[in-house]
Amino acid sequence: MLTFFLLFIPQVLGALVLMVAGFDLNKMSSGAIDLKSMIFLEYLMIVFMAIILWLFMRFIDKQPLVEIGLQTKGRLKEFYFGLSLGFVIMFFAYIILNILNEIVFLGISFDFNKFLMSIVLFAGVSIFEEVVFRGYLLKNLLESFNPYVALFISSIFFSLIHGSNPNVTSLGLCNIFLAGFFLGASYVFTKNLWFPIALHFSWNFFQSMFGFKVSGLDSYSIIEFTIPKNNLLNGGEFGFESSYLSIIVLILGIFIIWNYFKNNSTIKN
Repeated sequence: MLTFFLLFIPQVLGALVLMVAGFDLNKMSSGAIDLKSMIFLEYLMIVFMAIILWLFMRFIDKQPLVEIGLQTKGRLKEFYFGLSLGFVIMFFAYIILNILNEIVFLGISFDFNKFLMSIVLFAGVSIFEEVVFRGYLLKNLLESFNPYVALFISSIFFSLIHGSNPNVTSLGLCNIFLAGFFLGASYVFTKNLWFPIALHFSWNFFQSMFGFKVSGLDSYSIIEFTIPKNNLLNGGEFGFESSYLSIIVLILGIFIIWNYFKNNSTIKN
């Protein structure tokens, strides 16, 4: 119930502020990301979410806000690991689908302003969603359930919030469910958000830069390609997250991340 407030109240308040400021909210429901509008909305949501979360942590959880997993000491290596992993996955996804002729390269389109705005936008998306789903929801579930059940429940909610995205598919929602495990596995052992924030950012940002749609949303891309025929290998209009290849990547990624952080946790203990 509390997660509902963290998710939807900031969205409503952020949208109201943009309406008063004269932004055209219809642009946000078209499936094509308007970078300027989305950046303003995303960071308004972060501000409102942070206020609500601070109130929850102070008066309900009775813990400092940093206890959701914002400690930075000794986390730089994990942060770089998350950034690198997202890039490697999207690079090889593009190469494999290109070799299989599932996507056809059209050209390069580099716009420095849009490149920087994409970094800002996807950084905001990763911070907002990781704080809510891993930093608060998963954190509290781990206090009541074993890690597998906690990850399962938090991943269900993570998948469901993407259910209204453009061109959504059952396979896409299944893969986003797996992404909940993919992003949450490290938190089970570290109780820290910097790796999942970096991985979430890198996954979305490089997915977009390599030309894929991000959970059905079309944003600026450096690489432009066309899809000869939409199918379950290339993901069609929902993007890479609706492909069979994504299932393989996510399951393998969960196994790697789980064992990496489990072994690190054992060594530290």
